[in-house]
Amino acid sequence: MSTGATDPLLLAAFWRDVLNYVDDPPPEGYSSWAEYDVANAVPQEEVEAGATIVDPNGIGPRVFFQRVPEPKRVKNRVHLDVAVATAPPGEQRIAEIRQAALALVQRGATWAAESGDPSDFFIVLLDPEGNEFCLV
Repeated sequence: MSTGATDPLLLAAFWRDVLNYVDDPPPEGYSSWAEYDVANAVPQEEVEAGATIVDPNGIGPRVFFQRVPEPKRVKNRVHLDVAVATAPPGEQRIAEIRQAALALVQRGATWAAESGDPSDFFIVLLDPEGNEFCLV
């Protein structure tokens, strides 16, 4: 999966926290991406032009954030629902979702809305570049 970003390093770090992912490890034989870049003469303008995060369990999709010159202007085409609660519908589930939302707001998310239905509660957040997603 790939997405555009004005600051791919910032957005990758944010989504790494949201999804409990890790940075994509460098290719075999290299101790870091910086070492890989130097060894392969990657131009300086491309060094921070992208960032990749991966599921540490190898189950979820690989996510690549690529620098784009323009900011987001319209509603995003992909909307993720991120499952953060383990409790069944009710007050405990709502509390779990709110706690996760507050933690992400501290990391740069914006609280956009929440549902009023306790049987199908969710919170809509915006990532640091304004892309909507829900916590369920």
